Amino acid sequence: MFLKRFYDEKLAQASYLVGCQATGEALVVDPNRHADAYIDAAARHGLRITHVTETHIHADFVSGTRELAAKTGATMHLSDAGGAEWRYAFADDPGVVLLRDGDHFRVGNLRLDVMHTPGHTPEHLTFLLTDTAAADRPMGAFTGDFIFVGDVGRPDLLERAAGVAGSMRGAARALFDSLRTFAELPDYLQLWPGHGAGSACGRALGAVPQSTLGYEKLFNWAFSHDDAEAFAAAVLEGQPDPPRYFAEMKRVNREGPPVLGGIEPPARLPDAQLAAVLDEGALVVDIRPADDYAAGHVPGTINIPLNRSFGTWAGWLVPYDRPFYLLIDDVRCTTCADEAARDLALIGLDRVAGRFGAGALEAWRSAAGRPLSSTPQTTPADLAARLADGAVTVLDVRAADEWAAGHIPGSAAPAGGLHHIPLGRLVERLDEIPRDRPLIVHCQSGARSAIATSVLEANGIPGAINLRGGFAAWQAEGRPVERG
Repeated sequence: MFLKRFYDEKLAQASYLVGCQATGEALVVDPNRHADAYIDAAARHGLRITHVTETHIHADFVSGTRELAAKTGATMHLSDAGGAEWRYAFADDPGVVLLRDGDHFRVGNLRLDVMHTPGHTPEHLTFLLTDTAAADRPMGAFTGDFIFVGDVGRPDLLERAAGVAGSMRGAARALFDSLRTFAELPDYLQLWPGHGAGSACGRALGAVPQSTLGYEKLFNWAFSHDDAEAFAAAVLEGQPDPPRYFAEMKRVNREGPPVLGGIEPPARLPDAQLAAVLDEGALVVDIRPADDYAAGHVPGTINIPLNRSFGTWAGWLVPYDRPFYLLIDDVRCTTCADEAARDLALIGLDRVAGRFGAGALEAWRSAAGRPLSSTPQTTPADLAARLADGAVTVLDVRAADEWAAGHIPGSAAPAGGLHHIPLGRLVERLDEIPRDRPLIVHCQSGARSAIATSVLEANGIPGAINLRGGFAAWQAEGRPVERG
């Protein structure tokens, strides 16, 4: 038997290639859209991908199941355990095999037994893997978003991300029942989860790539509850706000993602065309580092730096219903166009109409005859002085749990000069921001607030000042903090 884990650091998403070396057949579990990575790995180890499956309808990335099946001819094994509302729209397509609790299928000498483990989603499946050439019982389980290392999949996403009102409490109880049933399996069973630390599909996932059922029963908080209602209260408490794009991913993955055939960078456009694109009201995303953008940028663009959080904030802030453009410093980063295209494709942002290079900044100044903008920066000392004078509005763009753990005193007071609006909700709440005083924006470290200032400027609120170092710098200087 051959087993390989693939891990996307930005999505904190794991998928698996498992193959029978005796027959050359292989299965991919929970693939993303980067199909060639699995195909190339299989070929290097003398395998061909004949089967592909997924544990559930994903919310945080576009499934690569159809992409991989189209490229390899693999049979798609999909859940039919969630009822009519959570049945794949392409379930009756050729090459699809539907699975329910108690079913099994084989990949050469490997046997995959199907367990229905609802809770995170109604249709969620877990696959128990047995290498029948060497054993008569499972060695491990692909648990998807059911059990993670140190945590379990959140049961609130259908309600909070997909809009299924009133579903989270029942989903939490279903998750409790799934855990109790699964706990009856042998402790030696290895667990191969679908996500690691940093994923928004759980609350506090561990960074270790795999675990065992016995270890999780001892140390995973979810196994310590004997009462369904107490478990439901615990698993729902403190879950972070799901990114806006999760609802779109649910829809796309249920209906069936379009098959790309490959991920290519967007076409390079003439530098001088940027002015016309912005004049037409199009969205241009500048993916340069925040400091570069702050030093000089084209007004009307928004800045989402191409770093580990790029996909997350693109999913929050870039609309899915219209084309958009990228601005890339292709002189200093020759691979950024490919990386950005891949990251955007993984979350279904396929409508990239083109890209501009570093020369577009100079073209804006010379050919268009327009100045670049810069983002003013400030320090905690300056902020404290301005607050004492009451001559400034402060906007905290961190998440709700961060704000509760500690914030500048008075922030979120509706009538005061301090306001709390998480970055992902900023565009929909612009009317809450006073415009009669200078505006200073902060997050925890300064990264999200840099994005926020660009979003504000692009939406008609120019001149926002970024607090360099963010709330962490404020705290480090021993300045007052309010909690709760």
